[in-house]
Amino acid sequence: MPPGKKPIGCRWVYKTKYNADGTIERYKARLVAKGYTQQERIDYLDTFSPVAKLTTVRLLIALAASNNWFLHQLDVDNAFLHGDLNEEVYMEPPPGLNTHKEGQSKSDHSLFIKGTSTDFTALLVYVDDIILAGNSMTEINSIKTLLHNKFQIKNLGELKYFLGLEVARSKKGIHLCQRKYALDILKETGMLGCKPSSTPFLCDTNTLYRADSYLDDPGSYRQLIGKLLYLTNTRPDLCFSINLLSQFMKSPTNHHYRAVQHVLRYIKSKPSEGLFFGVDSQVHIKAFSDSDWATCPNTRRSTTRFCVFLGSSLISWKSKKQSTVSRSSTEAKYRALAAIVCEIQWLHYLLQDLQVREAGTPALYCDNKSARHIAHNQSFHERTKHIELDCHVVREKIQANLLRLLPVRSDEQLADVFTKFPHRVRFKSIVPKLGLVSIHHPA
Repeated sequence: MPPGKKPIGCRWVYKTKYNADGTIERYKARLVAKGYTQQERIDYLDTFSPVAKLTTVRLLIALAASNNWFLHQLDVDNAFLHGDLNEEVYMEPPPGLNTHKEGQSKSDHSLFIKGTSTDFTALLVYVDDIILAGNSMTEINSIKTLLHNKFQIKNLGELKYFLGLEVARSKKGIHLCQRKYALDILKETGMLGCKPSSTPFLCDTNTLYRADSYLDDPGSYRQLIGKLLYLTNTRPDLCFSINLLSQFMKSPTNHHYRAVQHVLRYIKSKPSEGLFFGVDSQVHIKAFSDSDWATCPNTRRSTTRFCVFLGSSLISWKSKKQSTVSRSSTEAKYRALAAIVCEIQWLHYLLQDLQVREAGTPALYCDNKSARHIAHNQSFHERTKHIELDCHVVREKIQANLLRLLPVRSDEQLADVFTKFPHRVRFKSIVPKLGLVSIHHPA
């Protein structure tokens, strides 16, 4: 940038980089745009890049499978970021400039859409990796040429490997897994030759809450949990176990590490298992909501669990401890309902941005009769006054015909696998219903 020039609506952040011996190596400066959300002494020095949500990635791939869209991948060469700027840079729109962002999704700001009367193309950005999806190869090639003329782009052809996710396509659909990533974890931990396990959880979890036998170096445990958390992007069957073990990263014990080793033995049994998005899957949202109640012996908080399908394709799921203590199982279930309703609303907006019409009203299944009654009841009373906000959220969306709240038998509740450790036989019956399959031979 020319001397004396400063982009409008920004300020500089200065940082000193030191050598290993404590001497100063160099001084660094970074430009922070006005309107940022970073806070000093918290994340003020962090650098952020456009990152698409993994749910958006799965949704786009599921739609590509059911609509027979082309799927291609691009990579941006970052060399252009180190060039000199010879013009004034605006970090905020100058007065009088029209800032209408046509083509950018409001639900995910890393998603861009271009549609005509006959063609549709979607571009999804994750830092410097790009997915191109659409029904016209001519339009996709045109966008590739346009991007290459503006930036330095590597054309990687059909989507095969994205963010560690392996994509395999056939006439039946698209398979998404992290086989190489899983095998790398097993190799790094020395568990590549271990004895496989049929489930990812131990029969007795009481030892996880014992305050003894702390690890001398908790760093290796934390690093391993972090890697396994990323593996859950295609392995929802690991979600509950890893979520539980991640709650002990502050002071892990040998009991926790043995539990992680048991998870690794389960991964060894099916390293290539992943999500399958079939070509015959309908564009209809179907969700299952569940929660436990006060099962954490330390905090007595409940855990919200849900999973969302697009037809037969699993695209979203969550296993998260609730922020407050629920005073009844109905309250815990209802807080879970409020969370899944917000997720369905967001997916509804995302499908609208992708110009995809849903086949019918989304269906939400809940196995708690009291929670369903509160959702349909127009009046509040003392039992529900403390969860009034969640009640309004769920009931408002039901009345707006965003979704239908339906009953489901407890033995057909697919969210059980995100809520608790089900019986081994039940666990094996749920996993295939989540759309998890393996297309490789066992390791």
